[in-house]
Amino acid sequence: MRWLHTYTSMISLLVVLFFSLTGITLNHPDWAFGNAETRRETTGTLPTGWIEGTEVNWLTVAEELRAQQGVHGRAGDTRLDGTEASLSFKAPGYSADAFIDTATGKYTLNVQAQGGVAVLNDLHRGRDAGPAWAWLIDLSGVFLTVVSLTGLGILLYLKKSRVKALAAMLGAGVLVVVLARLALS
Repeated sequence: MRWLHTYTSMISLLVVLFFSLTGITLNHPDWAFGNAETRRETTGTLPTGWIEGTEVNWLTVAEELRAQQGVHGRAGDTRLDGTEASLSFKAPGYSADAFIDTATGKYTLNVQAQGGVAVLNDLHRGRDAGPAWAWLIDLSGVFLTVVSLTGLGILLYLKKSRVKALAAMLGAGVLVVVLARLALS
């Protein structure tokens, strides 16, 4: 149990550090940690062939906007309503929304890029980070569960500190429940 606890702790060390620091930045967004936000609006025209009748070739639109405007992130949230089409790009700390006139192919692109702390906060939440990051979050949860359970298992074998440590754990558990109730009321 000690071997498993030691090595899962070492694997989880950087994950715990990352999530603990970004937890603080999430809890205090008013603290200035490089939350520089930039917004820009640009216009342009899509080449012919991006729409045929009422069918939009969203891949062509996305790749053209990437090439012309340098947008990045996961393309999605497509919409076609009569005379206007729209497409959004999302990434941690970043969003871009294109609004396209279906008659002319002219578009307006609104890009919002936030600072490095916003990127880290979005990674903490798992927002717009993709399936690989979701897997990392899930694996982190598994490793931290193993660390906690093996630590508790080791504690049960330590006769000298078992009672004090279990009392501290119980006290901390009660404190968390009380604070959660206060937060929900």
